[in-house]
Amino acid sequence: MELIEDLKFIKTPFNKAVITIGNFDGVHKGHQAIFHQVIEKAEEIGGTSVVMTFDPHPLKVLGHNGPPLITRKDQKIELISATGIDKILCLPFTREFAAISAQEFIKDLLINQLGMKAIVVGLDYSFGRNREGNLELMQKAGKQLGFEVLIADWINDTETGSERISSTRIRELVMEGRVDETPKFLGRFYQIRGKVVKGRQRGGSKLGFPTANIKLHDELSPKMGVYAVTVETQTGKFKGVANIGYSPTFDDHIFTIEVHLLDFAGDLYNTRIRINMIKRLRDEKKFSNLEELSNQIRNDIQLAREILA
Repeated sequence: MELIEDLKFIKTPFNKAVITIGNFDGVHKGHQAIFHQVIEKAEEIGGTSVVMTFDPHPLKVLGHNGPPLITRKDQKIELISATGIDKILCLPFTREFAAISAQEFIKDLLINQLGMKAIVVGLDYSFGRNREGNLELMQKAGKQLGFEVLIADWINDTETGSERISSTRIRELVMEGRVDETPKFLGRFYQIRGKVVKGRQRGGSKLGFPTANIKLHDELSPKMGVYAVTVETQTGKFKGVANIGYSPTFDDHIFTIEVHLLDFAGDLYNTRIRINMIKRLRDEKKFSNLEELSNQIRNDIQLAREILA
């Protein structure tokens, strides 16, 4: 896989490029199906599979807040790369880029600069200045300029087959704490990433359960509460229990993400870790004293062990 982050680095067109374009937030099963369609078509014609995506999210540039991202840039690129795509164009989205007309976008960028021979798009695909381009315009241009337009079908979840996979639905599940339902849409558990920073020094000394205090990298945080998790560190993968919220027993009103790693001895301070959200165990609760809280944490750990066994 080759990552290209600016069009100026593309000196010559790709060989028979098969392209798909989108934000692909979450890189969920629907997106993955599109990427595999791109790869299959590229193999069929002896061409190059290409994904074009953007950073930052276009809505953030065009004066809207935009949704909290499921996957930040680094994770999105990792996940797209894992599908086997040849080229990832993660382009800076600017107002100047947004001002390109639909016709210019197709002819000047996709065909002349990138060498497009086929494009894979969804039924609701729109592009160009003021979203003036649509599927009909793309198909018309394909006939005129000699490239193939392939339409990707909607993908439903694999368990029930009844619910369309979408980034919006995944965000809802995460914000509702229903993280155990995300794999049927993502093909993996929802993951948050962050750096281990200095906390309030109370997990080990006061409660007997040392925790890693996380400075969150992601925009989308799961609903507050206690979760069974797995944690990927520089030294390996561990089971754990995470608390997301304000630790009401201590009454200091500071939002934190703290993770206790099971059967782990070491120092994670200043390292980056990845937390896979497996299942929500309970709401946060204010306890009368530290002994009650410590007993509850012990119960949480036992339940997490059973879930993660």
